Amino acid sequence: MHKKINYKLVTIDALIAIVLLFLDQFTKYLVTIRLKNRPPFVLIDGVLEFQYFENTGIAFSLFQGRKAFILLTGFLVMAVILFFLFRIPEDRKFRIVHVLMAVLIAGALGNIIDRIRFDYVVDFISFVLIHYPIFNVADCYIVVSAIVLFCLFLFVYKEEDLEFLSFKRRSAAE
Repeated sequence: MHKKINYKLVTIDALIAIVLLFLDQFTKYLVTIRLKNRPPFVLIDGVLEFQYFENTGIAFSLFQGRKAFILLTGFLVMAVILFFLFRIPEDRKFRIVHVLMAVLIAGALGNIIDRIRFDYVVDFISFVLIHYPIFNVADCYIVVSAIVLFCLFLFVYKEEDLEFLSFKRRSAAE
C-alpha cells in the first residue's frame, strides 16, 4: 500500500526551502559584491568577521577541486533527504521534522547551486577567535538542522515513532 502524498505539507516544505535558499544565495551575492578582493569586515574584533572565500572542497576544505565527486555526493544526499521527507508521517509531532528536512534541502541546494555556477562555494563567516574554517549560511542550515534532528531522534522520538524509516513491509492489517 502506497502512502498518499500530503500536498499541503509538501508545499509548506517547498516554501520553507525556497525562502531559505533565497536568503543563502542573497547573502553570498552581497558578500561577493562587497567583500571579494577586499579586506574582511570585522563584526567583533578578534572574534567574528566576514571575509570572502572560494571553497572548492566540502566541509573543512576536504576534497579540494573534486567538483564531480562533490556534486554526485550532493545529489545523492538530496535524493536520500527527499526519499525520507516523503516517508515522514503527517502527525503533528513530526511537523518539526518536515521543517528541519526542508532546512537541510535549502542548505544542500544552496551549496550545490554555487558549485554548479562557479565551481566553488562562497564562504564568508569566520570565527577568527578559534580559527574555525570559514563557512556560509547554507552550512549553518545543514549543521543546525542535522544536530536538531539527531537530538530529536535520540531523545524525543521513541522507536515505534520511527517505524516510518524502516524498509520492512507493513502488514496488510495496518
